[in-house]
Amino acid sequence: MGLYSALTVALPELVLVAVALGLLVVGAFSGRASMSVVSAGAFLGLVGAAWTAAVAPQGSAFHGAFVADGASAFSKVVIYLASAVAVFLGERWLTREGNRKFEYPVLIVLAALGMGMMVSAGDLIALYIGIELQSLALYVLCAFQRDDARASEAGLKYFVLGALSSGLLLYGASLIYGFAGSTRFADIAGAVHGPASLGVLFGLVFLICGLAFKVSAAPFHMWTPDVYEGAPTPVTAFLTAAPKLAAMVLFARALAVGFPHDIPQWSQVVTAIALISVTVGALGGLVQKNLKRLLAYSSIANIGYALLGLASGTEAGVQAMLMFMVLYIIDVTGFFACLLALSRGGKPMETLPSLAGLARLRPGIAMAITILSLSVLGLPPLSGFWAKFYVFRAAVSTPGMQFPAVYGLVFSVAAAFYYLRIIKTMWFDSPEGQTDAPPLDARMIAMGAAAFSFPLVIPALAMLDPLAKAAAKAFGLA
Repeated sequence: MGLYSALTVALPELVLVAVALGLLVVGAFSGRASMSVVSAGAFLGLVGAAWTAAVAPQGSAFHGAFVADGASAFSKVVIYLASAVAVFLGERWLTREGNRKFEYPVLIVLAALGMGMMVSAGDLIALYIGIELQSLALYVLCAFQRDDARASEAGLKYFVLGALSSGLLLYGASLIYGFAGSTRFADIAGAVHGPASLGVLFGLVFLICGLAFKVSAAPFHMWTPDVYEGAPTPVTAFLTAAPKLAAMVLFARALAVGFPHDIPQWSQVVTAIALISVTVGALGGLVQKNLKRLLAYSSIANIGYALLGLASGTEAGVQAMLMFMVLYIIDVTGFFACLLALSRGGKPMETLPSLAGLARLRPGIAMAITILSLSVLGLPPLSGFWAKFYVFRAAVSTPGMQFPAVYGLVFSVAAAFYYLRIIKTMWFDSPEGQTDAPPLDARMIAMGAAAFSFPLVIPALAMLDPLAKAAAKAFGLA
């Protein structure tokens, strides 16, 4: 493939590179006064990149290191749109906090660029470059409020533990390269026929552990509660959404394309991580009073459900994982928008007791939180129910996955307690005092996500289902 054709395949990423560099120049010369212009440019650039990803030609470029197919197109559209929402929420929030810095939207664009490379990675080197480009931007975003000790601590913890996961990734990649003789996923699949050698299996396990850190799956979740609590709330909302989808698609591509003959081996490891994540997420959230920490444990559990779909090693399982992640992203973004809309005396309401009596004070926001809580716990016919329905159906249909599916279902019921506790606190406890008027931007996103959970999810499923199925076909599983 010539250079022009290769650049055409990578057009969405080129759009983001141009947007990031252009906005960086505007911000550097204009300073804080350019925040609104830079945010608007980043928002429009991300929406434009999403449209470009939907219509760009498919193929591979740069000797197979970059792959544009149905899976990457589907993922990029969701990732870039979720990133655009993060820019929208963050710009308004930073304005209210008196911390208007043009670097915020630029870092979101650069993180989205790294995620785009992640979902299009065709070899181990591109995999690492994409992960690090995303991670370096996220490290800075977590510590964006440098005068806040909690934010600085969150950024430092994320950076140090992220370096550890990068070491695991590199060590696993070097072992795989040494025994397979190539870094390209397609070549690795050709070199590893039948049961993989011991060296390749060791490398694969290290690779899975490194990727598990990126999706905050247990037992590699140790950074998640502290980082979620300490990072600025719009950054936490961003962390919970787009980066998780990018890492899960990369997870699927690396395993399904690079090791299609070793599904029984890697499926066992992924299943174990999934079950540990479901357990830790369900039990850890029961004792949390801080809402951001509670949502951190909720995300750990939900990543466990998504990994159950991937562990089935089938096309239906990958489709279920994609459906689950898209529906989960909408729910959790709406939940964090509700948190961004709530404050009392200018201070954010981030603890469970602070929600007492919210239904009497802000019935609209309370109703949105109620709908989203019921959705995440999986109550039919809300979107969270359909997300788990796809995952459990794929798992039950796979030989040997019936017990993990039942185990996940049981702990899904156990996790319902902390969602119901949120609802009980809002509707039945006495209020602690008046709340501030919720900002329009956060309220719009919260209400929109709640409306999507039901009833808009029903017609949306008719569109998402065939798109996710077509995306799953790109991995070549049965």
